[in-house]
Amino acid sequence: MLDNNELARRIRFAFEHSSRGTKARVAKECGINPQAITGWERKGAIDKAHIPALARLTGRRVDYFLESSVEDGDSQGEEAVGASVSAPERQLQDYVHVMQLDGEADMGEGRINDDYPEVIRSMDFTPSYIRSVVGFVPPPGRLVLVTGRGDSMIPVVQPGESLIVDTGITVFDGDGIYLINTGNGQQIKGLQDRGDAVFVVSANTALYPAFPLPKGSVIGGKVYLRNRIDRLN
Repeated sequence: MLDNNELARRIRFAFEHSSRGTKARVAKECGINPQAITGWERKGAIDKAHIPALARLTGRRVDYFLESSVEDGDSQGEEAVGASVSAPERQLQDYVHVMQLDGEADMGEGRINDDYPEVIRSMDFTPSYIRSVVGFVPPPGRLVLVTGRGDSMIPVVQPGESLIVDTGITVFDGDGIYLINTGNGQQIKGLQDRGDAVFVVSANTALYPAFPLPKGSVIGGKVYLRNRIDRLN
């Protein structure tokens, strides 16, 4: 694990060796103020949930911002990971290995992750299981596990339940459950096309009425329940 000084150096190095405008793209995709990146570069004060997007857009491996054994020259082009914004997922000989972030995605009003969550563990899945849940086996760098908190999606999603997020989906892809950021942290919410607009919907409609998806909202991926074999749409 990197200390904050080395992490800050690597973040600066990654931006210096990426194309112009990368900082703005990272800020937009992470749903943060561009000025917050200054804290990343000076102090390594980055919410680890943002590292996958940082890695993809700067052409780095996710491990570059996590492991001291990875060198500055180790990189993977942006094309290699497609449209992913996820923690690392690599296909082994018989399993798909997915990292889990100890970051909470709120299912209520929204949660800002101020505690800079760390990668705490990973889980291995058979390709057939991933295919049964997601519909196919995504390329490396596309799946991430997150944990839901709050009560707005009960009974569809229970608090503390692990969820698989396909972060290759960053635009509305039909009715379903998504990881979104409307400007106040990551949330797990349903998105539903009601003809005139896409609405943010909760399972607990009595406490959380539906509302139109705000302009500028960021879609971080489509959500699948880890213990179910359905596509949630």
